[in-house]
Amino acid sequence: MSELGGRVALVTGASRGIGLAVATELERLGARVVRAARSLAAAESATRLDVRCDVTDPDQVAALAHRTRSAFGVPSVVVANAGAFMLAPLARTQPSDLTAQLSANLAGPFIVARAFLPMMKQEGGGRFISLGSIADHRAFPENAAYAASKFGLRGLHEVLREEYRGSGVLCTLVSPGPTDTNAWDFVDPDRRDGFIPRSRMLRPEDVAAAVVWVAGRPAHVDVDWLRLGPA
Repeated sequence: MSELGGRVALVTGASRGIGLAVATELERLGARVVRAARSLAAAESATRLDVRCDVTDPDQVAALAHRTRSAFGVPSVVVANAGAFMLAPLARTQPSDLTAQLSANLAGPFIVARAFLPMMKQEGGGRFISLGSIADHRAFPENAAYAASKFGLRGLHEVLREEYRGSGVLCTLVSPGPTDTNAWDFVDPDRRDGFIPRSRMLRPEDVAAAVVWVAGRPAHVDVDWLRLGPA
């Protein structure tokens, strides 16, 4: 049995893309998986619980935490993956765009962390894995709102590490480079100068493998920050 066999794992944004790939791989390795996303219909089996949840809504996340604990117990792995992506020059980025990016990419993980980290600490340990981006440490044009939210997420991650140091709860930031998901559909990078073509991007399964590798490390192994990108 793998290190993840029988463990409880929660993945947000798990209806598609990286989140779906992570949840699928965790379940394949024997974990009982809670998949949360705004578009999921409620469903439950012996190994999977699907919960409709908008992670930017504290009441919905509180209900998710209660449902998870009631059905499967306190998760030992939480993957804060839900987020949003946009590209636009600063002059065409509206204040409402910034608000939306901060809500999805920073407030959402913050709310999830507040709901799950205290119960994980009370249980004596676990892993809280945040999905960042190459844009959480490198600047690109047309990234003002997106990068602001992802740099903020990296700051949140650093604070969580300090607050939960020695508690048994380990916090990791996984920062993938360009990954071929439907988030790129509106950009059409194959037809734009300066963008890597989709055929050369990471696949969701590549990122999922990295996330699951972190999740499966022994409790004495701390992974602070994992960056990956296309060759």
